Amino acid sequence: MGDYIVLIISCIFVNNILLAQFLGNCPFLGTSKKMETAVGMAMAVIFVLVMAGAITWLVFTFLLVPLDLTYMRTIAFILVIAALVQFVEMFLKKSIPALYAGLGIFLPLITTNCAVLGACVVIIDKEYNFMQALVASFAYAAGFGLALVLFAGVRERILLARVPRPLQDTSIALVTAGILSLTFYAFRGMV
Repeated sequence: MGDYIVLIISCIFVNNILLAQFLGNCPFLGTSKKMETAVGMAMAVIFVLVMAGAITWLVFTFLLVPLDLTYMRTIAFILVIAALVQFVEMFLKKSIPALYAGLGIFLPLITTNCAVLGACVVIIDKEYNFMQALVASFAYAAGFGLALVLFAGVRERILLARVPRPLQDTSIALVTAGILSLTFYAFRGMV
């Protein structure tokens, strides 16, 4: 149990997929202007990354390794993530239209979110077992969501502040993202 707590803390804070490993910056900057879009994107990433982490681990362990096709890992993972997002989108559209309406805009963005692919690759590279892969997938996604929601809150406050003209919009967002990244860097010595 203690190992899983360390793994969760490590994935959320120390090795945050977004602010420490710098993966997924496009949706980070694009969906963080409003809190509700940030929360929607965070929920969609959590859902897809947990499923993608489990499926890619299974594909790698039971298909690619036995067939000696480990060099096809990236292509296989991209296919799994794209297919998973399409199936999730179709399922939500048919069975839960209200949730599809809330998340529908974010689901296609997840297909091209390098944080999802990066987390799946990191999980395989660290040679986690299946349970560790599930926990790490959830923790990486939760760390992504935490960073996204924190950044959205800061960006909403920045809209109320007097920012010099050259630093408005994307410029101040990048400076703020760098400062937020430094706050997560402070966790480096924890685990």
